[in-house]
Amino acid sequence: TILGDTAVCVHPADERYQHLHGKEVQVPLTGRTVRIIPDEYVDPDFGTGCLKVTPAHDMNDHALGIKHQLPVIDIFNPDGTLAPVAGLLVGEDRFVARKKLVALLEEQGFWVKTEPHLHKVGYSERTHVPVEPRVSTQWFVKMKDLAAPALAAVENGEVQFHPHKFVNTYRAWMENIRDWCISRQLWWGHRIPAYHLPDGAFVVAESPEAALAKAQALPDGEKWTAADLRQEEDALDTWFSSWLWPMSVFDGLKHPDNPEMQYFYPTHDLVTGPDIIFFWVARMIMAGYYFTGKAPFKNVYFNGLVRDKQGRKMSKSLGNSPNALALLDKYGADGVRAGMLFCAPAGNDLLFDEQLCERGMHFANKIWNALQLVQGWQPDAAQAPTPAAQLAVCWFRARLHEVMAEVAHNFDQFRLADVLMQLYKLIWQDFCAHYLEAIKPPAGQPLAVETQAATLDFFETLLQLLHPFMPFVTEEVWHQLRPRDEGASLMVAPWPAAQPQPAEEGLLQQAAQAFELVAAVRRVRNSHQLSPKAPLPLLLETAAPDWLTGLLPLVQQLAHVTAVQAQQTRLPEAVATVRVGTTVCYVPVPVGDVAAEKEQLEKELLHLKGFAATLVAKLANEKFVAHAPAKVIALERKKQQDTAEKLATLQQRLAQLEK
Repeated sequence: TILGDTAVCVHPADERYQHLHGKEVQVPLTGRTVRIIPDEYVDPDFGTGCLKVTPAHDMNDHALGIKHQLPVIDIFNPDGTLAPVAGLLVGEDRFVARKKLVALLEEQGFWVKTEPHLHKVGYSERTHVPVEPRVSTQWFVKMKDLAAPALAAVENGEVQFHPHKFVNTYRAWMENIRDWCISRQLWWGHRIPAYHLPDGAFVVAESPEAALAKAQALPDGEKWTAADLRQEEDALDTWFSSWLWPMSVFDGLKHPDNPEMQYFYPTHDLVTGPDIIFFWVARMIMAGYYFTGKAPFKNVYFNGLVRDKQGRKMSKSLGNSPNALALLDKYGADGVRAGMLFCAPAGNDLLFDEQLCERGMHFANKIWNALQLVQGWQPDAAQAPTPAAQLAVCWFRARLHEVMAEVAHNFDQFRLADVLMQLYKLIWQDFCAHYLEAIKPPAGQPLAVETQAATLDFFETLLQLLHPFMPFVTEEVWHQLRPRDEGASLMVAPWPAAQPQPAEEGLLQQAAQAFELVAAVRRVRNSHQLSPKAPLPLLLETAAPDWLTGLLPLVQQLAHVTAVQAQQTRLPEAVATVRVGTTVCYVPVPVGDVAAEKEQLEKELLHLKGFAATLVAKLANEKFVAHAPAKVIALERKKQQDTAEKLATLQQRLAQLEK
């Protein structure tokens, strides 16, 4: 394409060529001279730092040509042979001409050297030959005026992107928008409604009849007949019909006031991928404002691409794409759905790992097993609720309301993966591990009717919350949990609403400490190989704090602690230290484990000293203290005080063990 060159471009800061700006250079073999132009587009470190510019046969060169008002020389005929304007090798096929041109350059002394260079060449997927860029006549839509209201709508929040980070991508497209080439050289698709006349003029109209009327209205147009009209053969870009989709599905363009259009437009949410923000999302917003004066939707939720756990895009060539049907057979539909959502934060790519599907399957099994457990308990109206069960019901109701409020907030923010993880923890840990264990009656004994009723209500609410993520197991368990009317379905059951009470926050804080104590006692059992249900006394260094006194039945039921009492005399020879906040407890363990306890305490002491040092450094930082909110500073000072108390307790216990 050297025969079509119309300039040589250099970087304006390249000192080697600054003296040549504005001068001219001769194009070899042609006799033509072209300007040397400066432009920052050129990479001065690539090759010679000089770029020959061929506006007719390169997209980037074409942009340079428009910017610098360069002439355009199209050296090719439509069949790929050289046109007369090339001046040389006219009529030769492009591949033949390339070799002959090299020979001519060598012959006349212009050829300097030959070296291999790896670069990207576009190939036709049908003919498997290189695609030659070439200027041609196309149809365009002027976009600048259309883009302005669509950009404003996203920036002022009328249309919201989730996650919000994609607003920057959208803004970059819209602020640098170009006219839209809507014509495609295809034999299918919506045909462009333009009609050409023999003298080169054209008209645009909805039908041949309307086109003829427009043609005859032109100067000297009365001579034209229907036979003179030739409709444009190009088809519209596929996105041209897509940008009209929110309106066209309701016949809103032809009949904007029809009931469906009035009811459904604008819609609420669009779910799509970030790779078509401009191709589809932006264009739908632009079309919506142009044709209706309204945005087509309120929210846009962006999915990510599914990749393997190494971050590679899934493909057949890599062999890293799983067989979806095999996954369904192995883990169940709910297991696969949950597994995908466990790794699907909004707008980010999904790093798929089959182990997540296995996790989803185990979660479904957990729900099913919980149903079997609950159904295995026989209610008895004469049985009074146990103190532990009463506390568990009050606590779980508060916890359920707390999570429901968080779930509602995260749904509003389109944080679907966060919602699923909240429900996963609520069901697996809070409901199954804590609540059901707390209300569980001794083997063979009945459950209080009041406790059973509360449990069924809780279980039903959990199924409703989880249903959008795991529809199959939740629907089946919901039907088995209680008798249902014929035709009833969880799909259309009312969505539960949170009803938090003012006193619940304090209860939740106390319960969190109680469960921390239960977990610590269980760790002691595991580390000392004690039976998980063997009764153990719990010795306190001081009087029991309020949170432990109030929730003592719950702690005793879950931790299998027989008694909780303040230390009156010297501790047994072998005990394990358990700390919850500033409360210190001791659990008797088999004699001979003193060395193990010392080792554990020394590890904790080392960790706490490091943590204390970071707190001291943070609070000694003048910038942090000057700019951080008062609440944050107060929290850090509280951490420092608690850590100092914990260190003193550990050091005291280590001193006792040394005696």
